[in-house]
Amino acid sequence: MIVHKKCNLPSKICVVCQRPFTWRKKWQQCWGDVKYCSERCRRSRQYVDSSRKKLG
Repeated sequence: MIVHKKCNLPSKICVVCQRPFTWRKKWQQCWGDVKYCSERCRRSRQYVDSSRKKLG
């Protein structure tokens, strides 16, 4: 039996909430494209994008 340690998993920073999140098995085929830590952040991206445009 092979034991996997979760501390060895790659991680990224969510572009919406700026929190770190780690690799999940469901993302193994598209890890390079993953930008959001959750469905909630993915849905709220339009609000973050529009607020950043107003500031810039």
